[in-house]
Amino acid sequence: MAGRAIHARLAREAGYTVTVIVVRNQNRRQQAATDWPGAKLVSDVEDLPALRDRFDLAIIASPTSAHAENAAVLARAGIPFVVDKPIGVDAFEARAVIAEAAKTKTPFTVFQNRRWDSEQTKLVDLIRRGALGDIHTFERRWERWQPIKGRQWRDEDLVGGGLLLDLGSHLVDSAIQLFGPVRKVSAQIRHLATPADDDVMLVLEHGEGGGLAASSYPVVSRLYAGSLVAAPGPRTRVLGDKAAFVVTGFEKDYSSFAVRASDAAADDDSAWLVTGNKAERLPLGDSSHVDFYRALPEWLAGETPAPVDPKDALRTAVVLDAARAAAREGRTMSITLDGFK
Repeated sequence: MAGRAIHARLAREAGYTVTVIVVRNQNRRQQAATDWPGAKLVSDVEDLPALRDRFDLAIIASPTSAHAENAAVLARAGIPFVVDKPIGVDAFEARAVIAEAAKTKTPFTVFQNRRWDSEQTKLVDLIRRGALGDIHTFERRWERWQPIKGRQWRDEDLVGGGLLLDLGSHLVDSAIQLFGPVRKVSAQIRHLATPADDDVMLVLEHGEGGGLAASSYPVVSRLYAGSLVAAPGPRTRVLGDKAAFVVTGFEKDYSSFAVRASDAAADDDSAWLVTGNKAERLPLGDSSHVDFYRALPEWLAGETPAPVDPKDALRTAVVLDAARAAAREGRTMSITLDGFK
């Protein structure tokens, strides 16, 4: 799904041509042949090194459990690649991929596309302008009402599936980007309607002065992901000592308690700069995930840094590992340079 619905679509929009596709399922092979006439279809990532002259970059969009294994094949062959988040199922796999790529000097980056969400880029702009003052609390919710749905591999896979790895990777990455390294983690992780986890709450404590915000407060991030939420809360709420930033809904996932201006369309994504009972509507702008793909040529040419530093993805993996341990043991975990305790 991610390969066809997300990566191939964005690649096409950015002007790329897909020339080789790894696909095993017969129905998907037919779809791939229709989508990209002339592309060579192969059955295994191991087939790619022999076809190196056909492409400049490989995209890993396989199920999460296969990310690290696929990445190792490409790294050993010296093939530059993008791996969908997360790099692997845990920090051990992430470190192994980074080490393998470093050994062969193979460039790679991580598809943390939510950095290019318009709600995130708007928040970055407000922070840079000092509109919120010193921030002390960051909240983001990825809550949906999906009590009955067709089962996907993410719902069934107890190792690489679940919302902690899927949405948690985005939530934690956003928090670290904005507020810097995490010092402490507490968490609740449950599975309510699916075998894999589908109800997640993380509380992260950042150090003072960290990340883009460089706040004088030790920012606390409260992050939520859930599939059985009949009344979703505000998508994003950021509290500072001058004002707050609130996004009541994003990508048609709206809070039941959304605060809207009288002229705001019901399906219009918008944000608010709030002080007490005063709210100023802020259009979110037109930032797009395709910007990640548009940044790849200059990176591959060595002219710019990677769109996402793999070390950032490793930091996220360490936090997610700590969250699992915190939920399992019912206590707060402290993050160290080497891991957590």
